[in-house]
Amino acid sequence: MRKLLKSVAVLAGAVALSATAQAADVKPAVIYDMGGKFDKSFNEGVWNGVKRFQDETGIEVMEFEVTNETQREQAMRRMAERGATVILGVGFAQADAIAKVSAEFPDTQFSIIDVSWLDGANLRQYAFKEHEGSYLVGVAAAKASETGKVGFIGGMDIPLISKFACGYVGGAKSVNADIEVYQNMTGTTPSAWNDPAKGAELTRSQIDRGADVVYHAAGGTGGGVIQAAADAGKLAIGVDSNQNGLAPGSVLTSMLKRVDVAAYNTFMDAKNDAFTSGVQILGVAEGGVGWALDENNASLITADIKAAIDAAEADILSGKVKVHDYLTDSNCPY
Repeated sequence: MRKLLKSVAVLAGAVALSATAQAADVKPAVIYDMGGKFDKSFNEGVWNGVKRFQDETGIEVMEFEVTNETQREQAMRRMAERGATVILGVGFAQADAIAKVSAEFPDTQFSIIDVSWLDGANLRQYAFKEHEGSYLVGVAAAKASETGKVGFIGGMDIPLISKFACGYVGGAKSVNADIEVYQNMTGTTPSAWNDPAKGAELTRSQIDRGADVVYHAAGGTGGGVIQAAADAGKLAIGVDSNQNGLAPGSVLTSMLKRVDVAAYNTFMDAKNDAFTSGVQILGVAEGGVGWALDENNASLITADIKAAIDAAEADILSGKVKVHDYLTDSNCPY
């Protein structure tokens, strides 16, 4: 009996040692982009996936928050030199840096969100069908609007954000062909992602013109959009993360872009020796985009609104509705 207990103890110790060794073999790192880790939007969505990975595995993830454009490549290279085995870059603005550094460190695994055009045997890329998720919340906006006028506030004026806007217009016009959709971009530099005062100013301007629902795809700037809509007694629509709780009762819904899933899968696949390179494109069918319903907006989502969103989602899944992707031709036909 004593020998059996000793054998069991040895086996348990070996298993624990094996688990510790496996954890030690994986050294994940993430580089957040402009706006900060807790921007309540895009970066924070990634953080949610990172946190889930850390909580489930006990493996610490090295982090860096970019505050100016020159830091991206420096931070990425420094993490690789420090022994990171898998490095996640957050956002298309890190494309040049990750292309260069991943080539310099071919034995390190790299992953990037919102990029699909790079090459590299050690590089995984995630792209999302933001136009599909934006179409769904456009349906919600048109259904909820009492004025027949809704708004969109983008962050940096780039084609990716026009992709959000175009999908939103398509969804709104599928409900009401005559609806007016006001559109403004916050700026042309990365600071446009972190300017809530400007977001609030643009939102108030759209509300003054009659908009009663305003959707933002503007990162940290979106906090100003949501607050301005709430202050005016109007509705906002959040983006990336579930932002319904930022102003309960004033956020109609949020367009969910599951960057948390991309972050979690990147690190978990690396841990499980299942990391693959190439491009992964996540849309409605893949659970990569959707909309948020919780206790904070349940009173706003009527049976009619929910039925309309569900029908639109089903039409996308069946192929009956093909939401136009602005990036294919730099055009919005709606």
